[in-house]
Amino acid sequence: MRVKAALRVIVQGMLARNMLAWGMLAAVAAAIAAIPLAAALGSGGADVASGSAQAPRVAAASPTASAGASDVPAGRNLLSNGDFALGSGKSPDHWRTGGWNEAPTVTSYDWLHAAGSEPELVVANLQPNDARWLQTLTLRPGWYYIGAEARTEDVPSAAAGASVSLDEDSINSPDLHGAADWQRLGLYLKVGAHGADVDVALRLGGFGSLNTGRAYFRNARVVKLDALPAQAAPVFDLSAVRRSLVAPPVGKPWTLVAVFVLLTILAAIGWNVYGADDFAPAPAEPQPPPSLPRGERRRRGQDGARRRR
Repeated sequence: MRVKAALRVIVQGMLARNMLAWGMLAAVAAAIAAIPLAAALGSGGADVASGSAQAPRVAAASPTASAGASDVPAGRNLLSNGDFALGSGKSPDHWRTGGWNEAPTVTSYDWLHAAGSEPELVVANLQPNDARWLQTLTLRPGWYYIGAEARTEDVPSAAAGASVSLDEDSINSPDLHGAADWQRLGLYLKVGAHGADVDVALRLGGFGSLNTGRAYFRNARVVKLDALPAQAAPVFDLSAVRRSLVAPPVGKPWTLVAVFVLLTILAAIGWNVYGADDFAPAPAEPQPPPSLPRGERRRRGQDGARRRR
């Protein structure tokens, strides 16, 4: 009986402590989450709307919308090996490949660097794909020009063509289709106060817009600008684009407060049902008298026999 009572007290105590602890932890977590989520709900829509106004998404455009070679901003090229002059085999230094489908039967990549001609990077989609040459850069706050010269062969117009982009959705230059001769493609990018890591992509196809054909690129450039040129296009605000791609929180601030109150009530109920009363020590059960030594039992038996006489 004593063992069962002790086990009962231990089990109920553990239940009480676990329920109380989980309830309080959940309540605290809900309260902490309520602050940033409420702020996001209150200001997220305005931020995205403002960002969209500053950096409208530019859809695929005709090659005539791209900047000409004379419009390339002057300045130091931030890309490593932007002219593709250095490398070995079929791989230019500082560049890597990537695609939605990486199978060699779908896309092949090449680096052309014959003597007497300008080096080129090639993306050849044998089957519909979104494939590109990539280089990662860390950019400081400010305005940037990102561009390259491109030409195409047998690129259908029904999907995204050859473009210069960041390797994330919606930041793309105008694109080329068909059999287009060399043209400069580019975009202008604003980087926010904290800077950013970006992947510059020389691309054939796009997200959800897979394409075939061949795209050739040369003279890729990333240049930091003192200010945005007056006729610059297309223009993107990187911070605004990334905010717009983040799903907004579900619910409203008052629902978070309600959850916090509910969890607090549940914690209090758990304490009352399983808690304080069960931590009180169980009433002591009557203990049997201790057994007497054999000599003492014999002496008492003799004393009782004398009294009966």
